[in-house]
Amino acid sequence: MNSRHTPPLTPTLHSKLPAVGTTIFTRMSSLAAEHGAVNLGQGFPDFDCQPRLLDMVDAAMRAGHNQYPMMAGVPALREAIAHKIAAQYGHAYHAGAEITVTAGASQALMTAILCCVHPGDEVIVIEPAYDSYLPAIALAGGVPVPVAMQVGPRGYHVPWDKVGAAVTGNTRLIIVNSPHNPTGSILRRADIDALADIVRGTNVLILSDEVYEHMVYDGVAHESLCRHPELAARSFVVSSFGKTYHVTGWKVGYVAAPAALSAEFRKVHQYNVFTVNTPMQHGLASYMADPAPYLELPAFYQRKRDLFREGLRDSRFELLPADGTYFQCVKYAAISGADETAFAEWLASDIKVAAIPVSAFYQQGKESGIVRFCFAKKDATLRLALERLARI
Repeated sequence: MNSRHTPPLTPTLHSKLPAVGTTIFTRMSSLAAEHGAVNLGQGFPDFDCQPRLLDMVDAAMRAGHNQYPMMAGVPALREAIAHKIAAQYGHAYHAGAEITVTAGASQALMTAILCCVHPGDEVIVIEPAYDSYLPAIALAGGVPVPVAMQVGPRGYHVPWDKVGAAVTGNTRLIIVNSPHNPTGSILRRADIDALADIVRGTNVLILSDEVYEHMVYDGVAHESLCRHPELAARSFVVSSFGKTYHVTGWKVGYVAAPAALSAEFRKVHQYNVFTVNTPMQHGLASYMADPAPYLELPAFYQRKRDLFREGLRDSRFELLPADGTYFQCVKYAAISGADETAFAEWLASDIKVAAIPVSAFYQQGKESGIVRFCFAKKDATLRLALERLARI
């Protein structure tokens, strides 16, 4: 056949993430922009970080720290992280072998999953769950095993009996998240002990997403898995400078893990991103010399939480407990019988306040009549949103 008459082939691509489309965060933010709504959907501050942190990054740039750093992170920053963990949680990580600086917490989560989950391995995911977990499991060829949190008078809690029942010989990883996005719940000592009982004597690893570690309220201490030697020995513990220092766009985080786990993590990390922004690492290392910014963070955000909750106290929303993070979940049954996505769309278009439906945080979706607001905003932003919500 004459090749000049052969129709050209159109390449096809078999998607690795066929179920993934535009995220609910993008959709709700677009609606907020379209309708001039106050955006309490996406979880980022609308206020700036401390100028001193910017000065330290600027100084690092001008001092010539602008080339590739070490793959695992600038040594001074890893030392500062190890010192902070030891001071806060009493666990001594080796800065050289057990702390890795990452391009945000999302990269840390993805890399941890890719380094330990093989095709067919089961990963227990406690739902509602942050939306990056399931795609990462899919890319690794793993099998997600969802276990739903329960909602009672005291808010969301993990049914550890169901988590234990979900463990099989194929279970490779359990993902936990505290303080928890989207529910604002926290794991307490009894929860940590229950988790330890489940994994004791198994080869199950744990991925602990602790990016909101410094946002725990009412005088309660954050129960990091770093506090529990038995769990720390099998865990990747992830945190985020973006959340702690109000610089989410910088995308700098870290993972703490035993040397053997860190070695496997770094095998993927070096080809995943190789390394992380150099001057920001140096600036953060200098900034961490003063612990006040993260030690004062619980009081800073508790005041915003209380402002927001007080503003909704006499509304028809039912406030769920918000023990941690900068999120407030509410039930709206007294207002509408619509499903969560429809209700959130109505809030954005008609009331002009954007929220996120909690059903979006479940693998199959789960309608509970609950939406999530973010209160990491200027007081003026929160008051404007409250004024609009009061009209309902």
